[in-house]
Amino acid sequence: MSKQEVRVITALSVLALVLGLLLSRRLWFRIDLTKNHAYTIAEVSRKLYTEIPDQVRITYYLSDKLAAIHPAPGEIEDLLREYAAYSRGKIRVTRRDPTKTGLEQAVEQLGIQPQQIQTVERDQASVATVYTGIAIEYLDQVEVLPVVFSLETLEYDLTSRIRSLVRGVDREIGVIVGDAYRQWANDYQYLNQSLVQSGFRVQLINGGDDIPDALPVLFVLGGTEDLDEWALYRIDRYMQGGGKVLFALESVFVDTQGNLNARVMTDKGVLTMVSWYGATVKPEMVLDRTALPLQYQTQTPSGAIQLHLIRYPHWIGVLQENGNKQHPLGAQFNGVDLFWPSPLELNPPEQIRAEFLFTSSPEAWLQTKDFAVDPVAGAFLFEQEATDTKGVKVLGAALFGTFPSYFANLPKPVREGSAEALPDMPSEPRESRIIVIGDTDIASNYTRGDQRNFDFLIQAASWLGNDDDIIGIRNRESLGGRLDKILLEEKRILAMVFARIINVVLVPLGVVVVGVCVAWKRRSRIRSLHNGI
Repeated sequence: MSKQEVRVITALSVLALVLGLLLSRRLWFRIDLTKNHAYTIAEVSRKLYTEIPDQVRITYYLSDKLAAIHPAPGEIEDLLREYAAYSRGKIRVTRRDPTKTGLEQAVEQLGIQPQQIQTVERDQASVATVYTGIAIEYLDQVEVLPVVFSLETLEYDLTSRIRSLVRGVDREIGVIVGDAYRQWANDYQYLNQSLVQSGFRVQLINGGDDIPDALPVLFVLGGTEDLDEWALYRIDRYMQGGGKVLFALESVFVDTQGNLNARVMTDKGVLTMVSWYGATVKPEMVLDRTALPLQYQTQTPSGAIQLHLIRYPHWIGVLQENGNKQHPLGAQFNGVDLFWPSPLELNPPEQIRAEFLFTSSPEAWLQTKDFAVDPVAGAFLFEQEATDTKGVKVLGAALFGTFPSYFANLPKPVREGSAEALPDMPSEPRESRIIVIGDTDIASNYTRGDQRNFDFLIQAASWLGNDDDIIGIRNRESLGGRLDKILLEEKRILAMVFARIINVVLVPLGVVVVGVCVAWKRRSRIRSLHNGI
């Protein structure tokens, strides 16, 4: 046997060994060229094995029928296999078809419900019943993702739930709906749905009721005119014990059920308390050129109904670029929508650190008086103060440290006619975190289900709960672009001009240039042939 033959046989043997290892998944690699690395788990997920004492079992309940007709299940399984590959044996992944294994009843008892999809086979449409859900088991605990059909939030859902199981801590959020005219079930349906889908258990707390010391995070939604000192004492005590709170507050009330009148709200104490912590919600309203569209109708003298669509400056589409990239929440900020928001002024005590989370655009301005909000009757007053108040306004802020108690030098509040006494403050205050947003409607149904608001609120809950490292893995894919993404008029006009130049001038010019080059080369080739003859 010659040396050349030995080299060839050796190379083929090595290649066969490598291919065998790849097929057995003992050796594998993948290049992820997607924009947000949608198919590569983050470092926090790769190092989960350091937090897991006993094995975590992940079962992907997937109908083979669905896997055969759609690419998403394959992508999901690949992501799950990455968890197992990096876990050093601490995470085991199994895929099962509930129908083939006869597990339909057991799977549905877990909470994974069958889904109906339309299929087309041999030019005939039919409806198929399929399963696509994930169960995560650790010791005797189980977490379930009832329906999984994309990678969009899958890594966040998996990593956060595995951590919750291993730590033995419930992912729980307490919510105080502070405004008496609002109800959780009616006014915050989308937020509730998003929290539940992200694995949070929502605990509703009435203003003034006891707040459990062990509660990881509390959302206070509104309450400027309704939360009394008794309720505020409960919140202050919760923070003194290390509780983390998101305050979504307003200082200007807009009567959306009446004639769209607006007025400064009478603060019953919560705005003063939050200002004591270091963030003042000013009794003003922010308007911005980055306005959201508003549709309304009017009636002509003849009785005909006319529909109008305008950019309404009181509804602000906060741009991605206006998030604080130096803060964990701002680094993954995709923007939010705000409705009649108030600006914030940061004045933290000496031991508190305060940072803005997001701001208006530089084209924003204020209404500090004569609050005109009616798009028909008050539109001519919208820019009355624009010249004098134009500039960037802080709309959301984060503060952290050991907060001074608002009730430190005040007597305990009492309730008339009640013998109940409030508990004492903790003997030693603990470090805490708060987020303050100058708009209650950021969490309400006014968002029309826009997921970016709820993505921000869920990330905010993670930051408040000290899970800073999983904030950036909430969205593994690029979200669909908004049709109204370019909100500033100048930028929108510039983009339109640029698009027109490309399509009307550059593309046709390019075609002409290519045609001329092809014709010139062809003539040159013909001349060469003639000269050769």
